[in-house]
Amino acid sequence: MKTAFVFSGQGAQYIGMGKELFEQESIVQETFQEASDVLGYDMAELCFTENDQLNETMYTQPAILTVSIAFYRLLQSKGYQPDIVAGLSLGEYSALVASGAISFKEAVQLVAKRGKFMAEAAPTGTGKMVAVMNAERSLIEKCCQEASGSGIVSPANYNTPQQIVIGGETPAVDKAVELLTEAGVKRMIPLKVSGPFHTALLKPASEKLATELEKINFAEMTIPVISNTTAQVMEQTEIKELLEKQVMSAVRFADSIETIKKMNVDVIIEVGPGKTLTGFIKKIDKEMKTARVEDEKTLSETEALLNGR
Repeated sequence: MKTAFVFSGQGAQYIGMGKELFEQESIVQETFQEASDVLGYDMAELCFTENDQLNETMYTQPAILTVSIAFYRLLQSKGYQPDIVAGLSLGEYSALVASGAISFKEAVQLVAKRGKFMAEAAPTGTGKMVAVMNAERSLIEKCCQEASGSGIVSPANYNTPQQIVIGGETPAVDKAVELLTEAGVKRMIPLKVSGPFHTALLKPASEKLATELEKINFAEMTIPVISNTTAQVMEQTEIKELLEKQVMSAVRFADSIETIKKMNVDVIIEVGPGKTLTGFIKKIDKEMKTARVEDEKTLSETEALLNGR
């Protein structure tokens, strides 16, 4: 059975994520401790106790990465190894850790900086994002292009064939929404996000991240990683360039799943908090077998599926 692991992105966080498996598994505790030692604050406290920091980008990103890698290491300790990995935006860093391209310690430091750069480039209240439902990709792209006379607007997330998120400066996004409404699009949902990520507004963050990426020596990947930006298998030589671009380029999750399917994958496991990706996959291909890991129950279900029960 060929397996792909996909890792959670920003927005999947919630207070208490990882707590159940943390209390039961020493490998999860060790991963949290490793993150705490590197970052200088208590990762378990951030994830498990009521606080406002967990939703601040510079804390959210290392927290989700820690939870995801803790779960990944737990699966590994039980003998489960993916054939292919991918992640949604931030989740790509978890995928790169899983592939052996970067150590967890380096990755958790890097995403803390990435979160900070993203928050600085698009402070809360900058621009907006809107999920466009059940509209042709070409129509959405055309309306964004026409609306860009009012400012920056572009598709930011190709989540499923039925859901594409657009983002950018508020007047330009509003203009695109107006054009889409005129074209007959019925359902558009404004998103509660801290900033219009994966648009050209994030160029300053991309440039700062490039400087940090230069300091890292990425190792040879032992598992193929599907890039968000190209929806193709990443080459060793392009990791830095793709991570730099990814911050301000559209996330092509739906296309990435199509690529995974072409690689004859039988099962896709979502690793990390929440069930967003499993939901997307079911909309992309309802026949695909999926499971997820975030607590004792979902871990048991995943093991049953991977053991062919």
